[in-house]
Amino acid sequence: MVIEETDHLMGCAFGFPVGSDGFWWLGFDGALPQSIEQLTASGGVFAITSILVRPHPQDQDVARRLQERLLSDHQASLGATLVDQDDHPTLASLRSWGWLDVGEMWRPAGPTMFRALVFPLGERTTARLEGLAHDAWTRWPG
Repeated sequence: MVIEETDHLMGCAFGFPVGSDGFWWLGFDGALPQSIEQLTASGGVFAITSILVRPHPQDQDVARRLQERLLSDHQASLGATLVDQDDHPTLASLRSWGWLDVGEMWRPAGPTMFRALVFPLGERTTARLEGLAHDAWTRWPG
């Protein structure tokens, strides 16, 4: 967890390291890209589960900074998150920050279909994930 504050709490972000067993990806629709499987097996993936931010008109970048800090503090090679496929504002924000939509996922706990997004950190990881964004965008329902 990371927290940003000034004279009051601005926001916080939560997450955890994804296990090398690949359990995080259970429910992924189709074949998981090999580069993501390899990064998961090596322990280089960190899942962001929540970002909570207090709206502030002079600082629109708190959420982006929190996610970057959380990922860098954990020395992740790849960030991962799940977003309800109907949450278009969140999907648009994450994509504008460089997150790549890699496919659909179902969770056994409920009927919601999620979009699986990843955030490559570092030049080497970005090169390994090249082409994923194009493929996923062509599958994503507008």
